[in-house]
Amino acid sequence: MYQYKELGLHNTRDMFARAYRDGYAIPALNFISIEQFSAIMDACKEKRSPMILLASPNLHRQLGDEVMARLTQSGVDRLRNEGAGDVPVALHLDHGMTYEHCVHAIENGFSSVMIDGSALPFEENIALTRKVVEYAHAHDVTVEGELGVLSGAEEDGAHDAGYSHYTDPAMVQEFVTRTGVDSLAISIGTSHGLVKMKPNPDGTLPELRFDILADIQYRLPGFPIVLHGASNIMPQYVDMINQYGGHLEETIGIPEEQVARAAQMAVCKVNIASDGWIVALALTRRILAENPAAIDSRVFTLKVRPVLAEMYKHKIDVMGSAGKA
Repeated sequence: MYQYKELGLHNTRDMFARAYRDGYAIPALNFISIEQFSAIMDACKEKRSPMILLASPNLHRQLGDEVMARLTQSGVDRLRNEGAGDVPVALHLDHGMTYEHCVHAIENGFSSVMIDGSALPFEENIALTRKVVEYAHAHDVTVEGELGVLSGAEEDGAHDAGYSHYTDPAMVQEFVTRTGVDSLAISIGTSHGLVKMKPNPDGTLPELRFDILADIQYRLPGFPIVLHGASNIMPQYVDMINQYGGHLEETIGIPEEQVARAAQMAVCKVNIASDGWIVALALTRRILAENPAAIDSRVFTLKVRPVLAEMYKHKIDVMGSAGKA
């Protein structure tokens, strides 16, 4: 069993308290490769931003909890050794679906876990979340719950819904009170997948439901809210994928100005996954097309990392977390 403090990691409690107070959000970045992980650490170091590393269920199956924890430890050690000091970094289990999954992550060095009971009936979601909270808090690990259903599919296909249920602020108040959860993912119009918003009839994009967010903030002052499915889906990289043999049809991301506005309210954590995948895939396709005889993956990995780092630094700027370490 590994305790996250022994690995130099932080839970999210103090990170969120400061973010809420000062009006910014902490980037929560999904990584599925060493290049993404290294680029996140590069951005974190240069911008001196606190960071939450998201480990998805698929990454859990690919690497296992211990490898992910040790990898994160190496990144934290690198920041310290390169003079960045004690930049707060959390390792977060994203969309843990069972109590057992969350316990295993906690026992192997994770400092934060999400228990996703959003597809369950309200009382069952409360019971499951409360059970995870009791175990996690006994180990000083923070817990994220979820209330409301986002449209789109998760990385592993979970919650493949073509609809969303906006979160009811009154239910949030009851849920937080009864579970003791540390943060909560809500549904205010973001979505998993590559189409994150349905355009208005005139082609413009709707606003996120800031009225719901404001109501929750009024009912639970100081309580940190989480946005999932908040990638921008940058069109230049979608075009690059399609130019070099890919086939992505309709893609619509969340406008960055809306993410920035949410970060100035109660949102303290913004999850970004698709943007990292799209940038890495677009560059890989282009570089391999330009080097058809390549057999060494470093032909593209060494070129992908700095571009990813620039993108992650931009995300940090959008969320306002630069210099907050």
